[in-house]
Amino acid sequence: MAEFNKYIGLDVHKEKISVAVADQGRRQPRYWGEIENRPEAVKRLLARLSAVGERLRLCYEAGPCGYELYRRIVAAGHDCAVVAPALIPRKPGERIKTNRRDSLSLARLDRAGELTPVWVPDAEQEAMRDLSRAREDMKIIDKQLRQRLNGFLLRQGRIWSGRGRWTQAHWRWLETQRFDSPYQQIVLEEYVEAVQAAQQRTAELDKQLQEASESWSLRTAMQAAMALRGVDRTAAITLLTELDDLSRFENPCQLMSYVGLVPSERSSGDRRRQGKLTKAGNAHARRILVECAWAYRFPARKTALIQRRAEKAPLAVQAISWQAQKRLCGRFRRLQARGLSTPKTVTAIARELCGFLWAVVCEAQRPGTFSAPA
Repeated sequence: MAEFNKYIGLDVHKEKISVAVADQGRRQPRYWGEIENRPEAVKRLLARLSAVGERLRLCYEAGPCGYELYRRIVAAGHDCAVVAPALIPRKPGERIKTNRRDSLSLARLDRAGELTPVWVPDAEQEAMRDLSRAREDMKIIDKQLRQRLNGFLLRQGRIWSGRGRWTQAHWRWLETQRFDSPYQQIVLEEYVEAVQAAQQRTAELDKQLQEASESWSLRTAMQAAMALRGVDRTAAITLLTELDDLSRFENPCQLMSYVGLVPSERSSGDRRRQGKLTKAGNAHARRILVECAWAYRFPARKTALIQRRAEKAPLAVQAISWQAQKRLCGRFRRLQARGLSTPKTVTAIARELCGFLWAVVCEAQRPGTFSAPA
């Protein structure tokens, strides 16, 4: 780590920021005070703490306040780190937690090099991630509304006997439902309108995602990810907005660990004990990988849809995607034949799919890679 003259710990909240300073060459950090969480207050703080020729290093925990403070500090010409709260070393015997103590601890640990920074997205990447997460939120709202509508109809003994819900036939059936009570009829109409509105909002966000992806800086990586079976445009955008540049991971095992798809371990001496998945890191990316892994329960095959998506990626990426399909489809069958439960099988496939995702994206972003014709 580069040497700085001062290491500044910031305990950031919505209204206030507690500040502590650990000077280079001084044993104990000192508490500087508290400022308002406003751009002008942060600017004054940086001006007062930085002398001519001094290098400042500031850090604060990742949290709901986002990365605007990070961007303001970096724009002012200083170094800043946003650290992972779960990886901050803590003494087991400490039972007192205050803003003052947190800022002092951050300054001291950062000076000692004990903090782990998180990846900070740029403005474009954060905007794409917000759009992707908004679309995911609309899908969750849509699902909840449909469940409430189905529950209401079930309580009234109105059971759909068709093959599948939310088809054109199901919507026509909903239009024919009539209740003796005018209040229950109002409930039905309100639920139906709410579901339709949620689906309309989801469709609009899908359209916005598609338009934004055409000029996205990670468009090449997105097309490479879409060459994999089970990864459509929405899944590829979600994965890349949550994980960004996959080449920052030295190997696929690091990426698997980052998304929490590796088993926990508690080994001592000659005994090795592995437990359930860690489920650490990015839950959005982990969920998408597990959903995509279900596509490998079928035999390996280059369908027309998969082939059309793969043709937009470089030739080397197409070869890796076909290799992934053959391996993962075969592994799915072998794990099922051994008697492994389906959820565990899907999780194992998702872990390997994560490795192939790293391979295709890194291959597509490698300089000099020959691309297939558009």
